[in-house]
Amino acid sequence: FPRSALEALRQPIEDGVVTVSRAAATVQYPARFMLVAAMNPCPCGFLTDTTRQCTCTGYERVRYRKKVSGPLLDRIDLVVDVPKIGFEKLTTEVESESSIVIRKRVVAARLVQRERGAINRQMNTTQVKQFCILDEQGLVFMKAAMEQLHLSPRAFTRVLKVARTIADLAGEAKIAVTHLAEAVQFRPKLDLLG
Repeated sequence: FPRSALEALRQPIEDGVVTVSRAAATVQYPARFMLVAAMNPCPCGFLTDTTRQCTCTGYERVRYRKKVSGPLLDRIDLVVDVPKIGFEKLTTEVESESSIVIRKRVVAARLVQRERGAINRQMNTTQVKQFCILDEQGLVFMKAAMEQLHLSPRAFTRVLKVARTIADLAGEAKIAVTHLAEAVQFRPKLDLLG
């Protein structure tokens, strides 16, 4: 997609509405949606691959990454690197939670969020201050994360909301440092994106 199309997503992601303005009128449409996007680490796709060498020039990588701006990335809650899956993982049976068990946890977490009055993703500033309270260890951790990762205020708030969700999924009333650390792991990695 062209950068202009991607940049047009910024406000709908943030506000949950699309505003169309014309000479005669301005109309707003509801636009609460879940954005799921995929992007290679570089044009050829092999920058982070351990078995194949990237063939892109530095200029090509920078140009490719600049299609997604920092302000747009700031509005994306979860960024997950998906490495290539090797033969062993494809052919080995791994025990994992069943979808039924995971679904029960998600339903319970959503119920807790509704009882609070807002799904975590949609919490306003007042609700974030009320439901994302950090203890002393959490404050120290987030201060260090903000300084080391250069988190913007928007990214800080998004980390808190994701940490609140992780705590809800674990059935925890308070946000712990482990929840914050996991939430920080979902932020974009600056060395790969810029």
